Amino acid sequence: MLRIILMQLVAMVVAACTAGLLGGVSALWSALLGGLCCVVPNGFFAWRLYTSARKPGGANPMTFFFGESIKIATTLALMGAVVWLYHGVNWLAFMLSFIVVLKSYLILLFRHRP
Repeated sequence: MLRIILMQLVAMVVAACTAGLLGGVSALWSALLGGLCCVVPNGFFAWRLYTSARKPGGANPMTFFFGESIKIATTLALMGAVVWLYHGVNWLAFMLSFIVVLKSYLILLFRHRP
């Protein structure tokens, strides 16, 4: 799980740097905030599953579903907060960064382990 979160952080930085080069400072900040709207809830969800799995009896399906619903609510709340507090949002950079970070785990799926 930690590898996925780290991969998402790397994808967020790459997307933000690319957006910054192509669209300026506003695009850079928008891409960073868009990536964080994905990384923060996923990190919290991974931490919750990890701590739940370490308990006696392990994780149960309800832990997963409850954590997933909290993750979705947190993502929407963070996106709402960004839109409400940062009025210079570059929407293209924000959404593209969010999607890139959201789908970055696919890179790990196609990576071959030696």
